[in-house]
Amino acid sequence: MSGLEFSVGDKLTMKRFFLEVAYKGTDFSGFQKQINGITIQGEIEKAIQILEKTAIELTGSSRTDAGVHALQNFFHFDFDGTLHTQFIYKMNAILPASIVLKSLREVTYDAHCRFQALGRQYRYRLYTQKNPFLKDTAYFFPYALDQEKLKKSADLIKSFVDFTSFSKQKTQVRNFDCQVKSSEWFFGENEFSYQVSANRFLRGMVKGLTGTMLQIGRGKLQISDLEKIFLTKKNSATDFSVPSHGLFLEEVLFPDSVYR
Repeated sequence: MSGLEFSVGDKLTMKRFFLEVAYKGTDFSGFQKQINGITIQGEIEKAIQILEKTAIELTGSSRTDAGVHALQNFFHFDFDGTLHTQFIYKMNAILPASIVLKSLREVTYDAHCRFQALGRQYRYRLYTQKNPFLKDTAYFFPYALDQEKLKKSADLIKSFVDFTSFSKQKTQVRNFDCQVKSSEWFFGENEFSYQVSANRFLRGMVKGLTGTMLQIGRGKLQISDLEKIFLTKKNSATDFSVPSHGLFLEEVLFPDSVYR
């Protein structure tokens, strides 16, 4: 089932569901199913087939890359019949420990978890002192930084719309425009992070932004260079990209109207 088209009769029996998921991406080749590679989508589809004895095709909301984690992401799928009464409990028992299903909600038959998302929020986590318990979920960055420059750089990002310079080159999008709603650094004693929310994100965008600002914080670039990078529109910021394992998708927002 593709989950994208129904006949008039199908609408009376077919139900569509949003499936909320969280995962540690360390051991996966990414979010979206691949022919050669273990993925979040592939593992969940296999678990559904074991539980429901039928093949279900999932449609994903946000395609995170290999090694990226999520506190909240979504799939949607269609089902003609009755799901197991303990669907979440049984699925979590089947799935590997690094994937957890958090909720299952019925939505309107035309709801789409990718195209109807109002916005998404990401956080990139870093730490400054060696810590074996953070090595898979944060980036070790033991360098002196100018926090004020980082804060000013993050604030400046909100004034731009075209993020071509912060997108990977091989990506299928019609334009590179993003409406950034918030952009902020947070600092703790030995840990710090960059949090950003927008109506949409491009491939590699958060890692490119984070890495570029870190160069500014270390004094290797100036804040004025950030504006120049935006204006070049040549994917140049990917040269400063940070590793995937520090990146978390934190939240995906939908209008209340999608839920039944």
